Amino acid sequence: MLNRRQLRLKVVQAIYAFEQSGNDRMDIGEKELFKSLNEIDVLFVSQLSLLLELVNFSQLRMEEAKKKFLPTDEERNPSTRFVDNRVVAMLNENPGLLRKISVFKISWTEEQNLIRKLYQDVKSSDMFKEYLYAEKDGFQTDKQFLESLYLGFIAFNDDLQGFYEERKIHWSTDYDIVNNLILRYLKNIKEGSTNSATLPELFPVDTLDGNSEDRQFVKDLFRKTIINREAHTLLIAERTRNWEFDRIAVMDKLLLRMAVSEILLFPSIPIKVSLNEYIELSKIFSTPKSRIFINGVLDKMIDQLKAEKKIIKTGRGLLDK
Repeated sequence: MLNRRQLRLKVVQAIYAFEQSGNDRMDIGEKELFKSLNEIDVLFVSQLSLLLELVNFSQLRMEEAKKKFLPTDEERNPSTRFVDNRVVAMLNENPGLLRKISVFKISWTEEQNLIRKLYQDVKSSDMFKEYLYAEKDGFQTDKQFLESLYLGFIAFNDDLQGFYEERKIHWSTDYDIVNNLILRYLKNIKEGSTNSATLPELFPVDTLDGNSEDRQFVKDLFRKTIINREAHTLLIAERTRNWEFDRIAVMDKLLLRMAVSEILLFPSIPIKVSLNEYIELSKIFSTPKSRIFINGVLDKMIDQLKAEKKIIKTGRGLLDK
């Protein structure tokens, strides 16, 4: 489900929280890391269930309107295109999604004000009206509308984001990650293909050996960065003599330590990949000046470590920078 950059981001957060807590139980820190990763799956399912709830809310309002004392023609004969959306129908029949909604105990029953406001925003939009009465119809039209609805009314919804942040501290940073996952998931759903609607696994398992490379990567990066803290801190300090090491930001040191751990202790990951990934992460966690600093330190350090033959990579081209 998650790409390696997103996994690295979660490891950064976990190591920072672990080391700032003063806790020396690495197993507890690791448990918290995987707990926060599992909560991404909960948020993913919650966002999908929100789409189902929105359609269900629309269906109920439609039925209520028909029962008015003097309903309008439109209320008597409403367009059912939204409640009959073919992609939503696939989701409503998806056993994996329904099972997870049940297991995670996801319910919007107590959040009807939030649902009502979201529905009214959608209903009053030109996009919604055009969809309801457009001549063009079909699975692709339904899917494109659902993607547009999600992007236009859910992905950047401050009320919704605030709702999630109050429930899980990690969801403030996970919200954008999950939105990208949802949009990618919707885009990949194909008409008549139940397999395309299968929920993505948080840690895909290799069918040959039953293991998950991504899960092992997360565990190894977390543990190796912490275990080698002193050795890699010394290595970084020796190569940052032009700066007062104690004044280097804590997050900058952490990103450098993780990068060094990956470069030295993950033989199958190309140097260039590690270098680029931690420069990109520095854009999220550090200032522009820090980004330049981290880039410069890593670039110089890699040259020195290669010259000292301390970097061992197992495949052709993995030493290239």
